[in-house]
Amino acid sequence: MPLVAFSGLLIGSFLNVVIYRLPKHQSIIVPASHCPKCGTSLQVWDLVPVFSFLLAGGRCRYCAKAVSRQYPLVELLTAFLFSGLYRVYGLSTDLIIYIFLGSLLIIVSFIDLNYQIIPNKITLPALVIGLILSLFGYNLSFSAALIGVVIPGGFFLLIALIVPQGLGMGDVKLVAMLGAWLGFKATLIGIFSGALLGSIIGLTLLATGRIERRTRIPFGPLISLGMVIVLLFPGLVNWYFSLF
Repeated sequence: MPLVAFSGLLIGSFLNVVIYRLPKHQSIIVPASHCPKCGTSLQVWDLVPVFSFLLAGGRCRYCAKAVSRQYPLVELLTAFLFSGLYRVYGLSTDLIIYIFLGSLLIIVSFIDLNYQIIPNKITLPALVIGLILSLFGYNLSFSAALIGVVIPGGFFLLIALIVPQGLGMGDVKLVAMLGAWLGFKATLIGIFSGALLGSIIGLTLLATGRIERRTRIPFGPLISLGMVIVLLFPGLVNWYFSLF
């Protein structure tokens, strides 16, 4: 478990790079990590997940400008997610697959929160990867993966066409991608869970004056949160559908 959590911290550090650079159309490989404020290249001791942030007091050691708390947050979230997935799936192929999927969901969530976009560079290749995995019999059959793309994706596409201000095409592609990996049942439960949590969070923020009625809440992070719940509690899907 400690090794899995530590791996999550390290990968979370890389996810921060993707979250920062991908919307800016920058390479995620070069140049090397640097302070976004002063441009100074960071040394190894500046890149230790979480601890470098804490030891530097949340500031760049070179220009003393504040460093976003998003960096340690993403690293910790990734570590917790990896640990949770390990507890559920153990050392297995499923663990590797869901770690990869969970990492994509973290990237999507923070990009959507920061920029209100869900990049095609994430969802479309991941959709294809999900279908390819199904061809080799991982998790889903190919037909189940296709149905997973069509039903949730088609449902969201219909909503986006009817109420374009409510959903974006990025959300449509995200749920289609998830359907390719997890099938339509798990994806629909994830969407429902995310929408329910979003309603609770939205009403709470509205009641406390943190947002206004017209404030748009990105749906990508809510869908991702719902899907993480499904991944961590796989029995939830069968339980829900057994009610009918």
